This record gives sequence, structure tokens and C-alpha cells, in this order.
Amino acid sequence: MLEITTINDVARLAGVSASTVSRALSGRIPVDAETKQRVLEAVQQLNYCPNALAKGLKEGKTYTVGLIIPNIRNPIFPAVARGVEDVARKHGYTVILCNTDESIPVEMDYVNKLQKRWVDGLIFATATSKSSHILQLVKEEFPVVLLVRKMEMLLDAVVVNNHMAAYNATSLLLRRGCRKIALINGNPEVNVYRERLEGFIEAHRELGLAINEKLITQGVSGAREGYNACKAILQEGLAFDALFATSDRKAMGSMKALKEKGIRIPEDVKVIGFDDLDTTEMIDPPLTTMSQPTYEMGAKAMERLVKIINSKKRLKPLVEELEAQLVIRSTT
Repeated sequence: MLEITTINDVARLAGVSASTVSRALSGRIPVDAETKQRVLEAVQQLNYCPNALAKGLKEGKTYTVGLIIPNIRNPIFPAVARGVEDVARKHGYTVILCNTDESIPVEMDYVNKLQKRWVDGLIFATATSKSSHILQLVKEEFPVVLLVRKMEMLLDAVVVNNHMAAYNATSLLLRRGCRKIALINGNPEVNVYRERLEGFIEAHRELGLAINEKLITQGVSGAREGYNACKAILQEGLAFDALFATSDRKAMGSMKALKEKGIRIPEDVKVIGFDDLDTTEMIDPPLTTMSQPTYEMGAKAMERLVKIINSKKRLKPLVEELEAQLVIRSTT
């Protein structure tokens, strides 16, 4: 049976009380040098590790946070999670990663379990118009930061300026002479995709150009659905000279559908994506895309959460919008 060394074991070996060991290890209360040396030698000899939970409870913290994301298999989230984790480690925090698969009941179950484990705060990359449980957490003054997505109410968030990014992507296609642009968009209940649609519309409106609503497909997720969405447009016989997909995976699926029909990219149809995944410059032809600073977003979200956790008063909510950069490659 595994034997666990306790603070009392250290105290007996050092010939002091358990409270003296605690003071010697905390460094906050003075202990004479000789006594502290005996304690440290006992700690080393017994390979004692202080109970992090007990230490955290005394400080009112557990130094643990939860990161709640839709799906780690979505290629943007490993970089986001790494940004969160690197900053968390710097501040002495551990991150618990939770995948919800866009299920509100699953997400609420995670939240309940994490709160019972006394996490110090939560980062959500899952917010939608139905995320009332997140609003309730904020109302209860539980530390929360939104990441990638934001909500209509003013809550702490780190996001990309999706409206401007979609406007810039569409404007590039319009400058290239395209006038019949297909849009393959995500779930309109998520603010990210509503804003990208708005940016797409604004770029047309600015030039006084009409949009064929039959060329707009909503609620598309991933490469397979992107492929099916583009294939459906082609089967309808709708003419288009460009395609803007609001994620790289949707764009790559669409490119497959175009190639199967013998449609040349970019000669017949220009294509632009969104995210700048590692694979986008490796496909044929390399994909033009809007590059999201995913690592930076995760890092900034964790920095903000630490600030909220450590604040002695309620901070005014801050939404930090980062800019996506246009990366021009061969598809346009």
C-alpha cells in the first residue's frame, strides 16, 4: 500500500509542531534559521509535497481553472488551449479541459462538476444565444471570460473582429472583379457567424451590389458539411465566381466539391477561408484565408481571468477585439 507523507511526519522528524512546519514552508511568517533548516532537511528526506488543496483553501483559491470548448478536434482549439495553458502555468494554475460538442446539457454538467471542485474561474469558448447559464455565473460574480465567441450582453471576452475580417475577405474578392459570391457560413446562433455574415453584406452594400440570397448557406460545420453545401449549390445550377467559407475546413470541403466538377480554382471560382490552419498552405492550390491569432487569444483570455480572480473588487467587463490578418495565397 502506498504510504503518503503528511505534515505531521515532517514535524516529528524535525522535532517541531505541524504549525511550525506550515509557517516555515509558507515563508510568510518568520521562523528562526536553525528551525527552518531542520524542517527543510526533513522535507527533503521524506520527499514531502504540501497538500495543494489545503494550501488553496487557506488562501481561498485552488489554482485550478476550467477551459470549456466545443471540440478539441476543431483545429483552431489546440492553439487556443496552448495559449491558455502557457499563461496559466506562468501564474501557477492548472487547466481542466472540457469538450461539450455544442451540447448545453453537457456544458452545464461540466460547470456543476467544476464548481464542486472549487475551480477559481472558467473560460468559455462555447457561448451562444442560449448560454443563460454563463450569464447566471457572472451574476453570481463567479470569474468568467469568454473566448473566441462573445454574447450580446457585455461580458469579459477575447475575440477577433469578425465583422471587419469578413468585410476584408469579401472586399478582396470584389476587388478581384467577382460579383457572384457564394457564402458558406456557420451556425447563425453563434455571434461569430452572425458578424461574418454582416461583414459580407456590408462589403456588397458599400459598392451598391445586390446579393443573391440563394448563394448563402447557413449552419454549416466542418469540411464534410462544407463539401455538401458547395455540392448543393452546384446541383442547383447557381452561377458564382467566388466562394467565401467562414472557416478553412468549410473552404477545403468546398474546394473538393469544385474540383470534382472540373471547376478550376482560381480561374473559374476564387476561394477564401477563415482561420489560417497549418494545412491551408499545403493544399493544392494553397488557400487564401483570414488568419486568426488563436494562441494570442487564449493567452489574453487567461491573463484576463487571473486578473479577475485576483481583484478585490468587481471589474468592469472588457471585450478585447484582435484583428484577423488577410493571408493571400493561390486560391484568389
